[in-house]
Amino acid sequence: MPNKMSEKIISILMVEDDEVDIMNIRRAFKKNNVTNPLHVTNNGIEALEYLKETNETAPLKMPKIILLDLNMPKMGGIEFLCELRKNENLKTISVFVMTTSNEDKDKVEAFNLNVAGYILKPLSMDQFMDVVSTLNSYWKLCEFPA
Repeated sequence: MPNKMSEKIISILMVEDDEVDIMNIRRAFKKNNVTNPLHVTNNGIEALEYLKETNETAPLKMPKIILLDLNMPKMGGIEFLCELRKNENLKTISVFVMTTSNEDKDKVEAFNLNVAGYILKPLSMDQFMDVVSTLNSYWKLCEFPA
């Protein structure tokens, strides 16, 4: 009987405007042998457009997980989360906030919008590696609706 965990392909959307953080996450994925497809958008507006287009044209490739920065141009993370949670087709996506903001206000708003976790962006590559490894273990164990 095949290992069900190894068969799971979960697409991930990263909503991040910092090129260094994007590069660090990609590097951490590679070093942790995370093979999940990773798509990157640079702000909330781009992310919503990507999600709506994917939902219409390739629903099987729809991300199940979003890694979300809060501080971005055009549309920040909290505003994006509000829009995401209002949309019937998108509201069930698991969102992990990865941000430099340690403000209680941001944490409360994020959790009120049903985030799966709130992670302060690490400064070192080792910390990025640990975060990605933990997230990879989490989403391998989780069951998502089809």
